[in-house]
Amino acid sequence: MIRLEAFEDTLHGVLSEIDGALEESWGSRWPLHPARPPRGAAANPQYDGLFRVTASFTAGYGSTWGPGYLFRVEFSTLSPIPANARAEIEEAAVALLREGLARAFPGRDLRVDRDGAVYKIHGDLSLA
Repeated sequence: MIRLEAFEDTLHGVLSEIDGALEESWGSRWPLHPARPPRGAAANPQYDGLFRVTASFTAGYGSTWGPGYLFRVEFSTLSPIPANARAEIEEAAVALLREGLARAFPGRDLRVDRDGAVYKIHGDLSLA
């Protein structure tokens, strides 16, 4: 269990970096949801600011890529986000994710590809 926790802690560190980069570039572009605290107010960046960047494990049944982590960028605003802005931010987040995975897990074959409507982190998920 410790290896899984270490893997996920490292992954969450990468996600936090992505959240920070998105906040720097686009965080003031739309107003926050009224119930959402401003960036830096919570101990975990998933709980404050405009963005919530997450990855959750899936066994991958019926998936093109099999098991992996579904990668999501969610917006915490009541304002509409234009499709082109959403796509631009998602593309930037995926590029940052690929860079972050390569840096955080050197020598491990981890890939990020679209799997239906979402992106998935897949490849060498071994805990060895």
